[in-house]
Amino acid sequence: MTETLTSRTVRSPVATPSLGGLGLFTVLLGAALPLIDFFIVNVALPTIGGDLHASEPVLELVVSGYGLSYAVLLVLGGRLGDLFGRREFFLGGMAAFGLTSLACGLAPDAWTLVVARAAQGAAAAAMLPQVLATIQAATSGQRRAKAMGLYGATAGLSMVAGQILGGVLVAADIAGTGWRSVFLVNVPVVVVGLVLAARAVPETRSHHPEPVDGPGTVLLAVSLLTLLVPLTEGRAAGWPLWTWLALAVFPFAAWAFYAVERRADRQGRTPLVPPSLLALTSLRRGLVMLVPFSIGFSGFMFVIAVALQRGAGLGPVPAGLALTPMAVAFFVVSLCGPRLVARYGTRVVTAGGLVQAAGVALMALAAWRSWPHLGAFELLPGAAVAGAGQSLQLPILLRIILSEVPPARAGVGSGVMITTQQSALALGVATLGSLFLALVPGSGMREALVTTLLVQLAGIALTVALSLRLPRTIS
Repeated sequence: MTETLTSRTVRSPVATPSLGGLGLFTVLLGAALPLIDFFIVNVALPTIGGDLHASEPVLELVVSGYGLSYAVLLVLGGRLGDLFGRREFFLGGMAAFGLTSLACGLAPDAWTLVVARAAQGAAAAAMLPQVLATIQAATSGQRRAKAMGLYGATAGLSMVAGQILGGVLVAADIAGTGWRSVFLVNVPVVVVGLVLAARAVPETRSHHPEPVDGPGTVLLAVSLLTLLVPLTEGRAAGWPLWTWLALAVFPFAAWAFYAVERRADRQGRTPLVPPSLLALTSLRRGLVMLVPFSIGFSGFMFVIAVALQRGAGLGPVPAGLALTPMAVAFFVVSLCGPRLVARYGTRVVTAGGLVQAAGVALMALAAWRSWPHLGAFELLPGAAVAGAGQSLQLPILLRIILSEVPPARAGVGSGVMITTQQSALALGVATLGSLFLALVPGSGMREALVTTLLVQLAGIALTVALSLRLPRTIS
């Protein structure tokens, strides 16, 4: 009897949750869906506008409504996952994402689509932070490094593939659904994801859960909204007074948010975004570099979609497929990233920035020489080189940012990182997109495209400079 009890005592400790191959595939599927849907509508917007008789400002809300709710709620989604269980929030967020995708696909008018897209962004905010938090909490050592590399590759590939998939689905007009298929395609994917997640994704949560930081949540929402709403909607609305008032409020809201979070951190409570987390060198410097990288990425994707369709006269499929070389190069080169980092350290990120700059320069040259006959063939060299450069930056950068975050704060850390990335993606459309559209009437489509690409080159130069301050090795 004593031996039996001793034997049971030895076996009683709860095993550390482990994320297997099928579970990793499932959470990466959950990571891909929100990023694909941020970009999938770019090539579908002209068709949506024609079918629903939507004005340009309303069409911009179809894009920005999703991005805004997504960005504002991401950190809260990460905290709630830490509190109540990341697997449960992943399942709930994925189910809600499927339902809101169905609502988008069945929307009878433009404003219903805007509301459904905002709800879809909120569902994504519940699901996506759990992906990185689960990887951080349920893997370690080389398995975690591999999983983080695959996450980064999935994130970058999803952003390019979304635009390609959008063009293909709109042109395919499956069962007469037209643009609606870009949303309806999510439904069967979500059903498969839910079945797999229920079987293969382990439950993890923080061992010392803290209550939700109400004041911090509200102030973060106010800060992001007062910055992103006027920048994304200001140009189309003609920059009315409210846009300038909102921008004037932003620095005060951001300062109040930081002050509240710092006080909570000093009092021993866990704020929504702990300032002590920003003391981690890898996280702080990685986030600073992630901002200009993401601004350039999303701005380019939006601008090239508009230029190829409205300027070069390409249909949705040729416009989407023009970026196929970028997606292929990103996927292939990203597979080499972990080995290159093991050998050369984080200077691989610097090299990636230089390669990306060469690719963007080639695309700008192709646009100048070939316009208006600009298509996949003319863009192929530049797109492939740029995709290779991006793949040497994004996956490694995401891994650097979370490398020192303790597992207990995995949800908070991933929420902060994804919020920064998503806010920068929205800023990219707002800034580079607005610059491009503002230049078109006076300068013409070719000059506007080339100028915007040159501005992006300046942003890449900034990311290269910032990459020199990253830690040389990844812990």
